[in-house]
Amino acid sequence: MSEYYPPWSFYYKVEFMLGNGPAATEDARFQSVSGLSVEYDYESFKEGGENRFEHKLPVRTKYADMTLKRGMLMGSAVIDWFTAAFVDRQFTPTDINVTLMNEKGDPLRTWNVAHAIPKKWMVSDFNSGESAVVIETMELTYRYFSLQDSL
Repeated sequence: MSEYYPPWSFYYKVEFMLGNGPAATEDARFQSVSGLSVEYDYESFKEGGENRFEHKLPVRTKYADMTLKRGMLMGSAVIDWFTAAFVDRQFTPTDINVTLMNEKGDPLRTWNVAHAIPKKWMVSDFNSGESAVVIETMELTYRYFSLQDSL
């Protein structure tokens, strides 16, 4: 009988569904992914004669913005998509799959991010005093995500 160990957080891929399918393999490698979180907005309701508490009722879900970081990539379809939004104001929503994998490369869980659009793109500072990789940070907003367990 084996004991359960939680999965490692460093083995994952990010697939942008641009055009006819996922973007190139190079566009799936990111240093970090954050913002896969959801919470409820609540509305307070005060009941007449009840002074001990307020009723708090769930109203709608709220999803955080997603932030992706990676070493700068030349010839990237994802950056072309960002550029179309920021330069040409062509916002083309796309779906994104973030897949956590096990040590064999098998998918464990996939977050299917729906209707993502660019919000912010940033490149790390250039500094001649250090030898560091140029990091590009992409921030996206999206409608919601759904979960899909694979194993």
